[in-house]
Amino acid sequence: MLIYSSTITPRLQYIAEFAGKETIGEPFEITNIPGYYQQHSGFKINYSSGKIDENEFWIRPCPLLFEEKITGQVIQCFSIDGIKCFFKTQGDFPFDIFAATFYLLSRYEEYLPHKKDMYGRYAHENSLAFKEGFLNQPLINKWLQLFKEQLQYKFSSLVISSPAFSFLPTYDIDIAWAFKGKGILRTTGGFIRSIFKGNWKECTKRIATLTGRQADPYDTYQWLDELHEKHQLKPKYFFLLAEKTSRYDKNVLLKNKALQQLVKRHGERYPVGIHPSWRSGDETSLLKSEINTLEQLTRIKVVSSRQHYIRFTLPETFRRLISHGIKFDFSMGYGSINGFRASVATPFYWYDLEKEEKSSLLLYPFCYMEANSFYEQHYTPAQAMEELNYYYHVVRSVNGMLATIWHNHFLGTDKLFTGWKEVYEQFVSEIDS
Repeated sequence: MLIYSSTITPRLQYIAEFAGKETIGEPFEITNIPGYYQQHSGFKINYSSGKIDENEFWIRPCPLLFEEKITGQVIQCFSIDGIKCFFKTQGDFPFDIFAATFYLLSRYEEYLPHKKDMYGRYAHENSLAFKEGFLNQPLINKWLQLFKEQLQYKFSSLVISSPAFSFLPTYDIDIAWAFKGKGILRTTGGFIRSIFKGNWKECTKRIATLTGRQADPYDTYQWLDELHEKHQLKPKYFFLLAEKTSRYDKNVLLKNKALQQLVKRHGERYPVGIHPSWRSGDETSLLKSEINTLEQLTRIKVVSSRQHYIRFTLPETFRRLISHGIKFDFSMGYGSINGFRASVATPFYWYDLEKEEKSSLLLYPFCYMEANSFYEQHYTPAQAMEELNYYYHVVRSVNGMLATIWHNHFLGTDKLFTGWKEVYEQFVSEIDS
């Protein structure tokens, strides 16, 4: 498939590669030479202001992919068969799918002035997806389905790529145990708080756990191993390895032998990545130290990451990850609501909008995190099951990748999370049937 454009820019090259791979399984070729385009005997897309010949698929472009600055865009949404679209144009397709896809994939709006949430993150309320009501849809994948249909209508012999649906379970281990491994000071403090609140049951549980008479409420690791083996799942784990505890970094400290063994054991069995501490976002030198620690424990080069609390700022955070050898990041989603932050259910390379270049960092977007359902959306386990099923069906309908985030403490025996373990087990069983 050959695209003609009077001007070839890094933005257009980026989208031609992404759209090509998602449509025909390989990047679209681009030319700005009219003669070469006209002589091309294969399938052709004319991405210019006027038609060139009858045997082409014509899209009149919007300016976005030819601009060199980051400026506020005037966006007016409309619907096609109930699917939201924008950047309306002329030609064989009703909107500029290349420019619209770039706007969402590049997270263009996150480079513009915006409101921060209580954690200093980009607030989801700023996003076009939230304002226009398509945050819960993999809109780009739906657009590509429409695009494929129209291409095949124009070119009946065109072979279209059909990727298979996949499920990617991931886990953040940022509180390895409820009671174990906390040290004398934190354990004593826990007892004092429980006594002060009159929570005698928690005191009893803490004693029983520390004396070995019952399992720690957050110790779900063997259960997960068995679940993965039963359903032939290939999960990824992300470990928080902060050097100090703080308001947002509450994991067991690194000096604890049990935590070291836990990390080593998972590194032998699964792909593991770093879960950069909250403090590493303020003290950037800590990121390298935490990555080094994980590499020392697992004896494996660390190339994957997910931000703790989904705390990241574009482009600084992703540039920092790249500089420390991270090749795959799993943070593209919100830590405040479930949905598709980049409006896609497909891995994609991050585009550094300030540098105007495709980066080496491959992003794996997630659309569901149980902590969002529980803490932010205030869902019951039954409502969470409905939400999970919705995302499963909508992602499967576009043959996308369904990535979910769970935490070990939601899957244990803590009374606060009663019913959540059963939700996850039922969900995994149903999609495997």
